[in-house]
Amino acid sequence: MGNAKTIKLAERRVFSQSFKPLYQEGMGLVEQAAEYLDGKGRAEAKKLSRLAATLYAAESMRLTTRLMQVASWLLLQRAANSGEMTRDQVASEKSKVRLDTASAHDEATGWAELPKDFVDLVNRSLRLQALVRRMDEEVYGSAMADMPPASRRVNPVSDQITLLNTAFARG
Repeated sequence: MGNAKTIKLAERRVFSQSFKPLYQEGMGLVEQAAEYLDGKGRAEAKKLSRLAATLYAAESMRLTTRLMQVASWLLLQRAANSGEMTRDQVASEKSKVRLDTASAHDEATGWAELPKDFVDLVNRSLRLQALVRRMDEEVYGSAMADMPPASRRVNPVSDQITLLNTAFARG
């Protein structure tokens, strides 16, 4: 089916200088999220209702997890791109990276109360995760096909249990 001469654009992007802007975008988003969550976000979260504050806490953990996983993937690709690691080493290490951190999305109770800047960070992180996931699947194959897609809506009951656990952990 596949021709040995077929060029995979994602692979070419990951293993060339055109990877640099993607790397900078990802690391920049990590930095922006950290600054927001430690500064303005902390102040904005204190103004939220208890329900929205609980959602904010849960979603900020998801955001942080998502960005750390994407950053790990980007660092591995950079190591391969610079020759610090072989593609086989990267493939082995990247098995520890999960690119499927979901979000509660706008259907969650309290979402409309979340600060605009926070929602923007969540949405940007989801777009970046989806891009990295597609590139990963094209470069390394569809080993991740068994995992649920990042865009899949999480079970509402599971969301509520997460919110309850978060609320009682704070109490």
